Amino acid sequence: MVWTFIIQYADHLGINKATAQMYNIVAMSLNLTGRFVGTFIMRYVNTRRLLMLFGIGASVCTLGAICIEGMWGLYSLVAISLFMSIMFPSIYGIALENVDSKDTHLGAAFLVMAIVGGALMPPLQGMMIDQGTIWGMPAVNMSFILPLVCFLVIIVYGYRSFMQLKTIK
Repeated sequence: MVWTFIIQYADHLGINKATAQMYNIVAMSLNLTGRFVGTFIMRYVNTRRLLMLFGIGASVCTLGAICIEGMWGLYSLVAISLFMSIMFPSIYGIALENVDSKDTHLGAAFLVMAIVGGALMPPLQGMMIDQGTIWGMPAVNMSFILPLVCFLVIIVYGYRSFMQLKTIK
């Protein structure tokens, strides 16, 4: 949802679509950079804790995209990509960590199918954007409440899996 609607967010600010696409490219570059940096950091920080911290970073940036109108809101939106970088591989690894080897293929298949939210949520966000304004704010800003909810779920998942790990040790 973040990458899908960067262009609409920028368009709302009066930025032409070609320039808006450049912000999308910067976002994807930040995601790639974050993947390498995040993987390096995992040598020193527990994956579960890092997932929770990156979820918090993504949530803060998403709040910026919602609450700050103008270019700083767009910068916040682009910055979310840095924090999204390690989310899927971390969730995938944590979820399959204790799955019996004979069930790993099935568990992996279910995790990939669970991405269906990526097919369901963008149309909901698009419908929100079509409203024009929501609670007196531009709907394009307010529509990022949906990714915010997703990031909050990731924070809880990272926290709970980290606390569960601490309990086991």
